[in-house]
Amino acid sequence: MTGPFDEREARRQYVRRRQTIVFGIVSTVLVAVLIIAMLFYTHVLGHSAGSSPAAQPNYGVQAPCAPKDQDGNASKYVDNASVSVRLLNGTKFTGFAKAVGDALENRNFNVTAIQTYNRQDVERTTIYFGKGAIPQAYTVGSNFTDAILEMDDRQDKLIDVVLGATFNDLQEQKKVPVSGGNISSIKGCVPADKMTKLPKAGQHDPVQ
Repeated sequence: MTGPFDEREARRQYVRRRQTIVFGIVSTVLVAVLIIAMLFYTHVLGHSAGSSPAAQPNYGVQAPCAPKDQDGNASKYVDNASVSVRLLNGTKFTGFAKAVGDALENRNFNVTAIQTYNRQDVERTTIYFGKGAIPQAYTVGSNFTDAILEMDDRQDKLIDVVLGATFNDLQEQKKVPVSGGNISSIKGCVPADKMTKLPKAGQHDPVQ
């Protein structure tokens, strides 16, 4: 017959086995968490902030540098009244472009038209322009907080602003560079003459 001593010893051994199993599981989980955390920290897993399109200069779209004059001086932000802008609503929200157009007119931009874009699922506001209107594009872009600047093959100086769903509001006027100030080119920009394979301007036309 098994005595009290044997029962107590058996219970102690059982408890020790249970503790060993629990501690083993906990240790394994902690090691796995540590390894995964290190992989994310070293960017082996996931994307680093630098590789995210939203974190890249100009949201990953190649942009032209602001041109320099014959003396090598930086381009200047131009007077708003000298910039012709066409507002295109790339969202499903009726009246969106009209509201933004009115706000730009209040800042003295020459808004030539407010129309519906040929797509209503544009995510991020994009500013389209030609090689001859880079300072104008930078001037318009400085009034937006999250717009993409994209140069196409148009020959005129009209600036198309296609409004996307991420647009919230214009940049505060006190934060907008003043006319005549030196333009700060987008980081990672390319000289305009080096950009040869440009998108066609016609694809940004509004709904007819």
